[in-house]
Amino acid sequence: MSEPTEHEIRQRYAIVEAPSTLGLKPTGVERLPDTLLKNGLAERLKARRAERVDPPPYGATRDDATQTLNADAIAAWTPRLADAIARVVTRGEFPLVLGGDCSILLGATLAFKRRGRFGLLFIDGHADFYQPDANPNGEAASMELAFATGHGPGLLTDFDVGSPLVRPEDTVAFGFRDGDEQRQYRSQPLPSEILALDLVTVRAMGVERAVAAALDRLAALGLDGFFIHLDADCLDDDIMPAVDYRLAGGLGWDELSAILASAMASGRAAGLEVTIYNPALDADGSAGRGPTDTLVGALTATSLC
Repeated sequence: MSEPTEHEIRQRYAIVEAPSTLGLKPTGVERLPDTLLKNGLAERLKARRAERVDPPPYGATRDDATQTLNADAIAAWTPRLADAIARVVTRGEFPLVLGGDCSILLGATLAFKRRGRFGLLFIDGHADFYQPDANPNGEAASMELAFATGHGPGLLTDFDVGSPLVRPEDTVAFGFRDGDEQRQYRSQPLPSEILALDLVTVRAMGVERAVAAALDRLAALGLDGFFIHLDADCLDDDIMPAVDYRLAGGLGWDELSAILASAMASGRAAGLEVTIYNPALDADGSAGRGPTDTLVGALTATSLC
């Protein structure tokens, strides 16, 4: 298949590199932006490389007050990432944010909360809704959905626009499959206001109907659009083993492509982030080529204004 031409790509994309491991551990996730860019992501999307927002140094000690690793560093870095995303949006471009771990979600949702009321399509193999005292490792990348929706310590939930960064009722958790782990470690449940479509539900409904239900929720009156969070561990472990916390099962490439293409075709998507793919766990690079191809296919499948 030939690559799309610049005329065919009517949406203007800009890449923000956010190689933070503050919410996880420095085992290689920080190399995600370099790897996807080496795979030609920017050139294939005709995307501008906007900024790189490097994080503060990593610390391996849990903060006593929040029971979270690097809490102060995340709180300080999140507004910097939000500012970088805002500069992209102000230019009329669609921000494509390359993490890093999932705690970068706080910067993205902060950027859009400053602009209005935006929803969240949260595509992830894990619900990431732990409370700090139940989180076995203190990693914010297991709690970011909780923090973004206002459940957690004020340092990580209440930024300059108040809490929550995204309302629970404006949020769809899509494709998670960690129910057994949630019960084992006693994670708090997702609030009833969040539309929760776990992988079992997605399979029962069929991907087409499930994503339609998600987009119906995100088309709610009063929303200015929605942001897409994409964690590589939403994918089937057989095709995406290059993640730190592996789970059996998951979405296939075609399914993910269809989900992203539908979200983009809605005309309501305002930005997208990619997290957790770890190049250090991908010796031959094959797992990393999949996200690049899938993003290019989905983001160019529909001409956007």
